Amino acid sequence: MAPDNLYSFLQGSELTPRPKSDVPIPDTEEPTTSLHFDAEGIGEQLRHASEKELNDAPFGIIRLDDNGIVEFYNHCESELSGVPPSEAVGQNFFTELAPCSNNHLFLGRFKDGVQAGELNERFTYTFTYKMRPTLVDVRLYRDEAGQNWVLIHKR
Repeated sequence: MAPDNLYSFLQGSELTPRPKSDVPIPDTEEPTTSLHFDAEGIGEQLRHASEKELNDAPFGIIRLDDNGIVEFYNHCESELSGVPPSEAVGQNFFTELAPCSNNHLFLGRFKDGVQAGELNERFTYTFTYKMRPTLVDVRLYRDEAGQNWVLIHKR
């Protein structure tokens, strides 16, 4: 059969469109969030963000009290660490969740900032507890209301 006759069987027939499906097609777009790890005023944005916005962020967000006890643990951080938010809240981040961060580089910076009443640190870190070594960028921030935030972005 010659290439120009390839669709000759369709000639003279009437094509009918496929019926619409009642099965919804999932939205494949990434969730939109106004929170960005590198944003200049991210700490204050976190303070005013809804729980949904915090959970939709494409990086880990943890809120700690002054003793390092987890008050909030977002979905992205849960995926990175393998710890469900319901298990993380109420635990000490530095001794129970991520004991590999119980050192001067991480906990030391946190304690110094809490004691000074202001915290705005950024550094690269490698988590090793219960996972293969994972290189991340970390931001520690204390907002104007005195809430402490740990932001974790996997490299």
